[in-house]
Parts: sequence; structure tokens; C-alpha cells
Amino acid sequence: MSDSLVSVKEVNKTYKRGGETLVVLDSLNLEVPKGDFLALMGPSGSGKTTLLNLIGGLDTPTSGSVEVDGEKLDSLNSRALSKWRASHVGFVFQFYNLLPVLTAFRNVELPLLLTKLSSSQRKEHVETAL
Repeated sequence: MSDSLVSVKEVNKTYKRGGETLVVLDSLNLEVPKGDFLALMGPSGSGKTTLLNLIGGLDTPTSGSVEVDGEKLDSLNSRALSKWRASHVGFVFQFYNLLPVLTAFRNVELPLLLTKLSSSQRKEHVETAL
């Protein structure tokens, strides 16, 4: 069993814009051991969000491999990746968008509706979070 929580190997991520190819990550390698604390820092446009999206399963690499706690994310299809994300990932965004027509309780509960939690379990989770 690996001592790494996150393993990123030779990851490339490119985007097409018209006829242009934009290289965001170029042969990136990163190992994050279990129990470590990591801060990603860098100027705007340096690929921080792209890397987080790959590690969190929100996006897939153009090439290379991304493994989180033994799960090879780059080999999962979109359905399996969505299921993995729902049970293993939580993002706290710098800019959040709450739905103004919902109460704070309902805004927090909204992503939990995509899980198999019962109503009482969701209520407990929301009350703990608030």
C-alpha cells in the first residue's frame, strides 16, 4: 500500500481555444504523503485550480495519471468518477453561490440530496455544519 494520499505522475492538461492549444499543466509530478498539509500558491493562471480540479475528480488530465488514496481517477469513467467524488470530495470555494430563494439550511442540504443519506441524516449533517 502506498504512503501517498495523492500521486500525480507526468500530468499534462491542455485546452483548445479556437485553433490554439493552451498548455496549463506540463509533465507535472506531485506526491503528497498521507498526513501532510499542502498549500498551493502561485500567480493567477499558473494552474492551481486546474490541479485541484484534477485531484478532486472534477476534470481529467489530457495525459498522465492522477491517483488519490489508491484510486486511479484517470481510469474511471464519468459515472464512476461522479460516484467517487460524491463520497470522497468536498470543495470549499473562494466565491460561493448560495441560492437566495433557499434558507441557509436548504443551501447546505442541497448537495446532500445527491447522496443516499436519509432525511434525518441530512438534517444532522446540516445542523453540525451550521
